[in-house]
Amino acid sequence: MTAADQPAGIPTELITRLLEAAADAPIALVGGAVRDLLLHRVHLDPWRGVPDFDLVVESPPPGAGRQLAAPDPAQPAALDLARRLRDRLGPAVVITYREHAAYGTAELQLRQPQGAVFLDLASARREDYPVPGENPQVRFGVLGDDLSRRDFTINAMALPLGPDPSGGDLAAALIDPHGGQADLERRQLRFLHDGSLRDDPTRIVRGARYAARLGFSLAPESQAQLRATLEEWPWGWRIGDHPDRVPAALGTRLRMELELLFDREAWQPALGALQAWGALPLLDPALQQDPQLFRRLRWARRFGLPLLVAFLAGAGDPLALAQRLQLAQKDQQILAGLLSLRQQLPSLPPRSPSQWCALLEAPGRSPEAVALALACGQGPRRPLLRWLLRWRRLRAVESAAELIAQGLVAGPALGQRLRELRNQRLDQERR
Repeated sequence: MTAADQPAGIPTELITRLLEAAADAPIALVGGAVRDLLLHRVHLDPWRGVPDFDLVVESPPPGAGRQLAAPDPAQPAALDLARRLRDRLGPAVVITYREHAAYGTAELQLRQPQGAVFLDLASARREDYPVPGENPQVRFGVLGDDLSRRDFTINAMALPLGPDPSGGDLAAALIDPHGGQADLERRQLRFLHDGSLRDDPTRIVRGARYAARLGFSLAPESQAQLRATLEEWPWGWRIGDHPDRVPAALGTRLRMELELLFDREAWQPALGALQAWGALPLLDPALQQDPQLFRRLRWARRFGLPLLVAFLAGAGDPLALAQRLQLAQKDQQILAGLLSLRQQLPSLPPRSPSQWCALLEAPGRSPEAVALALACGQGPRRPLLRWLLRWRRLRAVESAAELIAQGLVAGPALGQRLRELRNQRLDQERR
């Protein structure tokens, strides 16, 4: 596929510069860009645009042609190409440049007429998972290896860049060793091999994202793999174990996939897919049978709460799950505050506004924790809402400066008087 063959939305000048910098190194467009191009060109889906490109680079072959050469482990091909491209384009075009030497990858953010474009240049590599669920061992390889390490068949296709003997025929130029094109026609998601989920369980969350975005279903054999893998549970920890038993890398990858699900996708159909597939026990069995899941998330969105935090609130032990997923400390504190409220709210007798304020403003509590309790349907709604919307903002009718002017000395007595005056004002409020 040459620069002239690109559809609207792909910068042809950038492809030309890439090919110039690549010289004789085989380079191919892979992943989502190929998938979306085929959906648009062949299956007539709307063109989604390609704000980022995944490109796989191999070491230059000893002679001409598209045959894949053995890699040179001493110099990842993508890094060599990325540096040449950076130097050719210069700072007027290159906004950011980052290398990840261990994986032989580089990321460039480029200034283009249609807006910023992201290039992810990866040296062709293979991945092996000696321990299920943990980070893979990486070795540089050829394009076929690189396609075989991917999640779904629809993402395991490639279009070589450069001279195109197919004359612009996508089907002829396409490298599709795993039947991705056929799965595109069936509009289904299919894992590449029988151990896909065993190797990396985050792939099922990614699959739900694709299902929501593309309207695809999970292939029957992939559903069977999901059920069998969850039943086997091949990972070295179980739900209920101490969070430290879960590999930090796996927890981080799961969290990142869930963040993408809530931030970038239509999260309701994505979560619906995970529930329909029976995938949520991967995180916590209680989430699979959570009758309040979508109601809680809709209320959380109204309150401006992080949706991932609200999602985890339905787990059997939300805080332990948050720790397994390596959530930020501030998000863990929201869940800790929720758990504290859950212990107290059900047994509380009627209280005055000032008593509610004392309870809800105790150490470890926060407006976010109270809002999450409301989203979860915890406790009496009216006083929690009144505190969240009004009571917590009320102050004493007189300020500290005014009390000092009346003769009070700064210190504990002043603080106590301010609390008394605030409580008096609060208890005049409608309950």
